[in-house]
Amino acid sequence: MIKVSVMYPYKPDTRFDHDYYRDKHMPLVQARMGSACRFYTVDKGLSGGTGGPPTYVAMCHIYSDSVEAFSAAFGPHSKEILADIKNYTDLQPVMQISEVVVGQP
Repeated sequence: MIKVSVMYPYKPDTRFDHDYYRDKHMPLVQARMGSACRFYTVDKGLSGGTGGPPTYVAMCHIYSDSVEAFSAAFGPHSKEILADIKNYTDLQPVMQISEVVVGQP
């Protein structure tokens, strides 16, 4: 299993609509990807490790069986999904694909 993490680095005076992200954007991603998106999580940054602002204002983690399964499901809808970013933020997301080594049974 893989995890695709999309992270939005904190910057002062930027816009991020957490409600839109949770209620509209991520359900859009799930709907377009279908069963290739096994499940996803959404994080809202609260603070950094030593206090102060969070490293990331928000993150999502999309779980899929493989990089190939993710790419096949996301690719055909990437323009629509990426075009929706402007509706909830002016931040540039950072993406990472990881192999899930330990997870819940």
